[in-house]
Amino acid sequence: MRHRTVDPVMAHRRAAEFTTRSIKNDAKAEALRLAISMVDLTTLEGADTPEKVRSLCDRAMRPLPIDFEPPLPQVAAVCVYPSMVSTAKNRLPDSRIKIASVATAFPSGQAPLETRLAEVHAAVEAGADEIDMVINRGAFLAGRYDEMQAEIVAIKRACGPAHLKIILETGELGTLDQVRLASDLAIEAAVTAPFSDSGIPDGEIFIKTSTGKISPAATMPVVLVMLEAIRDHFDETGVRIGMKPAGGIRAAKAALHHLVMVRETLGQAWLTPGLYRFGASSLLDDLGRQLIRQRVGRYPGSGDVPGA
Repeated sequence: MRHRTVDPVMAHRRAAEFTTRSIKNDAKAEALRLAISMVDLTTLEGADTPEKVRSLCDRAMRPLPIDFEPPLPQVAAVCVYPSMVSTAKNRLPDSRIKIASVATAFPSGQAPLETRLAEVHAAVEAGADEIDMVINRGAFLAGRYDEMQAEIVAIKRACGPAHLKIILETGELGTLDQVRLASDLAIEAAVTAPFSDSGIPDGEIFIKTSTGKISPAATMPVVLVMLEAIRDHFDETGVRIGMKPAGGIRAAKAALHHLVMVRETLGQAWLTPGLYRFGASSLLDDLGRQLIRQRVGRYPGSGDVPGA
């Protein structure tokens, strides 16, 4: 694989340009609704309980406690630890909302491959539709790219029908060149292990910035570099890889900047939950407040929108 280098000055300048775009009135309302439909509503804490997960699922189905016309979309997925997958599945038995589960010794990835694979199998057997894995950053940073890729292939195969999101943990990679290389290697490995003989359908594989446990995470330049890796892969193969920025996106305004960047880098086809997600829970709060503001003409108080 040819390694593409990144001009960091141009990447930062180009990313900054997307924050200057203005979205007004009806277009802004539609963009806010679209962003809600792309949220992976997440709880990944040691203190997670079944009741907390059930409450999260209820919020996923009804993002705001007030009615809108037309009705607000549900979020794309709820993301939980493997031990909570069955709880979420039972709360969302007939919903289109996906059940995502982190696996592979999240967030460090520091466990034997056999242990990580067993965790993936357990999550899928419990009902997970999607697996968010972490790459072996130690192997990547040491230049053991074959090892990193072989593990991705094994984990992709362990997912079976579940889709795979590959977390690069960009805050640990150091440079935009490293982000680009990790993106290319992850995509290259995952597409060699399709679930069916018909190949890789759109959105079966995502690349994702961060676990949300390391900073910096989903900065605009980092996400742009990853989007460009997806674009180049599509240009070469016709396969659409999904993207999930996670970590640090809390304001609706920032989410809209990301959507502009997606549209101008990848095109309208990626503006769907099947190909783009936000790994953020607090973001949903501000998206809701902005929609209420458009509806009633004032920014709502903290008690008007339940916290994620």
